[in-house]
Amino acid sequence: MTDPSLAFPGATAVTGLDVYDWSGPDGEPGGSAHVHLLCTEAYIVVSGSGRLQTLGSAGFTETPLAPADVVWFTPGTIHRLVNEDGLKILVVMQNAGLPEAGDAVLTFPPEILADRERYAAAASLADERHVYASDEAAARRRKDLAIEGFGELRRRVEEHGPGELDAFYDAAHKLVAPKLEAWESQLSAGAAAVADLAAKRLAALRGGDYSHLGAAAVVADAPSGPKLGMCGRLTTYDGSL
Repeated sequence: MTDPSLAFPGATAVTGLDVYDWSGPDGEPGGSAHVHLLCTEAYIVVSGSGRLQTLGSAGFTETPLAPADVVWFTPGTIHRLVNEDGLKILVVMQNAGLPEAGDAVLTFPPEILADRERYAAAASLADERHVYASDEAAARRRKDLAIEGFGELRRRVEEHGPGELDAFYDAAHKLVAPKLEAWESQLSAGAAAVADLAAKRLAALRGGDYSHLGAAAVVADAPSGPKLGMCGRLTTYDGSL
């Protein structure tokens, strides 16, 4: 995380997303289905059109996406983007750095979710030949596996209700459990530090101290990428993390 006084607004992260147009096992083009355990995610549609498919407490839902639309969803919302026509999105993620630290869990079939090593192998885009791979074939396999699991979850939820998601949530929690201590440290140094700084500045202003205004700064950040993400090709900005 950057200096809290120079952090991107709200301790969020911003990413450009060019949604995959690869068809999945169900014939729908788009990205991998997954869930965030700690972070709220927002989509600002830049161009193109598509749909956001979700599974959660309301069951299965679809939200149409068109330019200038804004939609966000809270942790626990299993989501999948469908790209109907050149869908491009600006993604704003809560708790900058935590999503990149493994906050997301893909909707692989249960037998993979139940085995940490199998999950890690299925989620990785690298193999023994490419330590830091940018491998489209691997990204397609990962996406298709996640859509396979998403389809089965959707079927069970539509037949029996949202309670069918409990087993998936339990498996997701077990997968991320070893990371929680590191997440706590990252949250403390990142989003919590930014909020704490705002509170201190407010207290200073109440006392007539506005000295922080003299340290005003402008931060410009160059994009990097594209990188193969869960939902599409990502353009990232290091200063927002």
